[in-house]
This record gives sequence, structure tokens and C-alpha cells, in this order.
Amino acid sequence: MKWLILALVCFHLSEGLHRIILMKGKSIRENMREKGVLEDFLEKYHIDPGLKYRFNKFSATYEPMTNYLDSFYFGVITIGTPPQEFLVLLDTGSDVLWVPSTYCTTRACGNHRMFDPQQSSTYYSNDEKTYPLQYGSGQLSIMLGYDTVRIQDIVVRNQQFGLSVEEPTKPFYYSYFDGILGLMNPTPNTEAFLQQVMNQNQISEPIFSFYFLRQPSFLNGGELILGGIDPNRYTGEITWAPVTDQNQWQIGIEGFAIGNEATGWCSEGCQGIVDTGTFLLAIPQQYLSDFVQAVNPAKDGSGNYEVDCKNIQNMPTITFFINGSQFPLPPSAYVSNKNGQCSLAIEPTYVPSSTGQPLWILGDVFLKEYYSIFDMGNNMVGLAPSA
Repeated sequence: MKWLILALVCFHLSEGLHRIILMKGKSIRENMREKGVLEDFLEKYHIDPGLKYRFNKFSATYEPMTNYLDSFYFGVITIGTPPQEFLVLLDTGSDVLWVPSTYCTTRACGNHRMFDPQQSSTYYSNDEKTYPLQYGSGQLSIMLGYDTVRIQDIVVRNQQFGLSVEEPTKPFYYSYFDGILGLMNPTPNTEAFLQQVMNQNQISEPIFSFYFLRQPSFLNGGELILGGIDPNRYTGEITWAPVTDQNQWQIGIEGFAIGNEATGWCSEGCQGIVDTGTFLLAIPQQYLSDFVQAVNPAKDGSGNYEVDCKNIQNMPTITFFINGSQFPLPPSAYVSNKNGQCSLAIEPTYVPSSTGQPLWILGDVFLKEYYSIFDMGNNMVGLAPSA
């Protein structure tokens, strides 16, 4: 009889050989979960390194994110004593914290909240030089200073940050955010925000995670969780990928498929930067035309890739292969629909990765589908389907 069929499974563990007899229809994992021993087993034998960071509402810090035009996601921080509040782009693709300042006289600064160092009793600076900051959208100039930075209950004292002294009108005058909080992979002996958060013991575990709502509203775009993982924010299991560039949240991509067809584009390896500060999915420039042809949109004169909104359901799912797991994106994820105008939410990347392999940027288009975990202790990125 089928229901009497037994499966004998042997595990070679440090304690010796354990035999687990299971009724057919239940996996070993399911039986262990029912007995309440699965998570301890996975953690003990390092099968899922993130389990030791299981969410604890008393030790993790939630930072709600607001959303603007379904394109950018911001959090609130304060700088100084008394606190001066700023809306900042939460960006895993850069490592500098900067905000507009009263030293700045360009129009872009005047259109935002500006930090006034004279109004803070804890501000100091020992450097009057200016430094350029280059982003894909433009360059600005900053001075460096130090002050107390707060994000929810996290308080980082003597945090280095940039005070803008010159910002170009485009794009910063029109940007909804005031400044940028860089959350790039921290390295020892730096003064980046994440490194100081750990140095000053402001989080109990060296990890943070992002949850992006698929259908965000202005007041609710998702959340940044500092110091933990929230299992309510994802389904299934976490795939962990080692960081391949110590200066970036960069991971390996083993393959890429369009529909049911493997493209072969990453047969010799690709790299992907997991970047919360980039909205679009950035495709290696050498693959862009083939990608466009495969999904078959028409390119308009402005450089956008228009799509017939009625045809989205007939477009192919695209799939990334990362560390042995598949990460599909349905067309509803990589097509942007704004007031009935549909276009591909993509852009090209023109430079290779630090390894010389083709470089993808897995921006918010990807991250709205996948809960992302940044493990500073084990130098890995975790991805799981968003709940």
C-alpha cells in the first residue's frame, strides 16, 4: 500500500549516524519542521547561515520607506543636535552619506532641506576641502564633517558625512529626496555609515534587509530592516550567494533565460550588483539589442522602449540563475505602466564588472520581486521570493 511505503534517509552528522523513517508524502524537511527542529538543524550545520539572524522585534530596527512615482524609495534620518531631519535615498550601490547644506548656493540645494552646522552643538569638521561625488545621474561637490546621525533608534556618534556645496540642477533640483545614505558593502577601517553602526554596536547582528512592495503607495513603499531578517516578508527559502567584489554588493550570475530559452549570455559568467538605489534593471550593453528583440517592443524617439499595454501578458518571463536557483521576473515586473503608457523598465550598462565579466544591475525592478538580505558578517547576499 502506497501510504505504508517508507523511506530510509541517513544523515552523517557529528554525533553519528541518525536514521529518520518518514511516511511517504512528507519530506524530511517537512517532518523536521513539524517537530520544531528544522531551523536549529539548518543553523547548526550551516546549511542556512542567515537563520542565526532570525527576526527579533526587540533587536532589529525597522525603517519604513516612502515611495515616489513607483521609482525611488526613501527613508528618514536626522543629523545633529538638536536633530535636523532629511529624506534620503537608501542606496546599496554607494557608500557615502551626504545631504544639502547651508554652504551650498545652487538652486538644487535651495529646493531641499539643508543642514546648518551652526545649529548643531555636536558638529565638527577638520577639513575644508571639497570633494567630487560622481553618480550615474550627475556629479556634486561636498565638504566633510562629523555629527550624530540617527535612524529610528540607531544613534551613530561622530559619523562622517558630506555637506553639499554645489549640486547640479539636473537631476537634484527635481529629486524628491534631499540626500543619499550609502549602504555599500562596508570594509574595515572606513568611516562609512554601516561600518560605524557595527563599530558602535548599534545593531545586534551584522545584517540588514530590504522589502519592497510590488504595488507601493506614496506613504508605504516597504521597509529597511537593520540587524535582522523578517520571515514574514518572504516565502520559500533563501538562496545565499557569496560577494564577489568586496567593495560592492556584487554576486555571480550563472545564466539568463528568456522564456524557455537559455540565452548563453552568461555561459562564461556574469556579475550582478544588488542596488537599491537603481530603479531599473540594467542590462549589459552588448546584450541590450538582443533582449529588446526577444521581448519585441518598439523603441520611441525618446529612447524609451514602448510596449503595447494590452500585450504585456504575452511577453516572456525572464529568468536569472544565481547560485543554483532560478529567479524569474514576469513581464509585469520588467514593464513599467504609468498612466496607461507602458515601456520596458531597463537601461544599459556600458562598463564590465570588476572581474571583467558582463555586468548587470539588479535594481528595484528585480528587488520588488525578491526580498534581499545583506550579510556583512558572512559577506553574502541572500534572496528569497517576496511575500
